[in-house]
Amino acid sequence: MRRRLTVAIIALVVITVAVTSISSYVLIRRAAISTAQQELDGEARAISTTFSDRTGVTKPGFRKELAIVTGAGNFTSVQFVLLAPDGTIGQPLDAGLTVAQLHPTALLAGLQVSGHTPALLAYSAVPTPLQATTNGTPVLVVTRQVRNPVNGIRYFGLIGLAGVVAAALVAAALARRFTRPVVAAVATTRRIAFGDLDARVAVRTQEDPEFAQLAESINAMGANLTRARDQERQFLLSVSHELRTPLTSIRGYAEAVLDGTTNDPLGAAAVISAEARRLERLVQDLLDLARLDADRFTFELRPIDAGVVLRQVVEGFQPRAAELGVELALTPGAGTPCPVLADSDRLGQILANLVENASSFARHQVQVGQSAGPEGAVLWVDDDGPGIPPDQLTRVFDRHFTTDRDTGRRKGSGLGLAIVAELAGAMGARVSAESPIGPERTPGTRMVVRLHPAPSTGIGPSLPVASTVDPP
Repeated sequence: MRRRLTVAIIALVVITVAVTSISSYVLIRRAAISTAQQELDGEARAISTTFSDRTGVTKPGFRKELAIVTGAGNFTSVQFVLLAPDGTIGQPLDAGLTVAQLHPTALLAGLQVSGHTPALLAYSAVPTPLQATTNGTPVLVVTRQVRNPVNGIRYFGLIGLAGVVAAALVAAALARRFTRPVVAAVATTRRIAFGDLDARVAVRTQEDPEFAQLAESINAMGANLTRARDQERQFLLSVSHELRTPLTSIRGYAEAVLDGTTNDPLGAAAVISAEARRLERLVQDLLDLARLDADRFTFELRPIDAGVVLRQVVEGFQPRAAELGVELALTPGAGTPCPVLADSDRLGQILANLVENASSFARHQVQVGQSAGPEGAVLWVDDDGPGIPPDQLTRVFDRHFTTDRDTGRRKGSGLGLAIVAELAGAMGARVSAESPIGPERTPGTRMVVRLHPAPSTGIGPSLPVASTVDPP
């Protein structure tokens, strides 16, 4: 690239110099001929007038004066010829002129004739009546050699050569400046492509803005790939742990049942069933995320009653809450008609994930509530667990993010809340986490879902207009 850029710049300069030189030569040559022609026409008329007004001049005197005029006027030649009525001239013309170039017809008509030859010889012919000439028309022919501007072109050539040399030096410097960051970027991206995600492009303070932006973009890409690799590793570790634990339990209890070493086959079967459900839930979470990534989830946004969905989720999760020893209840006013614009099934899935997450960390109870206002509805799930550190509140909905919110609690796979965020975003809703809870700073965690209000649909009785849709 550097060589091509250098050659391109030099070629552009060479072409520019060549075109400029040729154009200058043509213009200078044309200007020189035109100037010489105009001067020669005026001088020829002046000489013709001088000789036509003379009387009593002898031939020797005439020739002497003609020689003086020739030398004084810097002419190539000054000559009088006799033009016959038939257009012929009885004597040879000086400077290699031909009769045809003098246009005899125009001269016989009394007109001045001028021009130039390809050899840059300018000439002017003027009919000049001389005394005692009766057998033809005397014609004064004056010629001057125009200076060839090729010497000036040589000067232009030397200047152009110096310009080409300077252009070559500048082109090499520019090519080096332009290609160095590109080469560095290519080398870094190649290292990243081969797995070295820690490779970065050095950004110099004097770098051009475009190259600096390119380097920063590549460095940002490398940082994102590194973050994605770390998240993938963490995810694989989490998922492998999540899969290995239930599989170990299932295999141990199944072998105990087969070997007849357990005294409680029904209890062993219950454990196997519970661990199988846990595996099924984990696999379903993975499938849900894959569908979200592939845009294969279907959403039917329509006016629904969020209160009905809320009650159904709480009622359906009561057995699981009892197994965990957690009290699951609706707050006062929750479950009442609450029209929103959402997908009923996906909203149920969001609330189920939030309730299950809260139940995993609650010490004693989980509460589910709702409020409504002109800006929409707010659904929330509270737990009285250990809460979430402030620096992790914005990260709990990231994929594969896991945290120990209590000593002895098992780590999740980091998928449930990520699915909540993906589903909510696809429906135009927003999710957030608060810890501690409310203005009273109650210990625990609150997961909040904010939904758009439904248009007037006649779902349930009219709701009182609240000043805010934030949860109490």
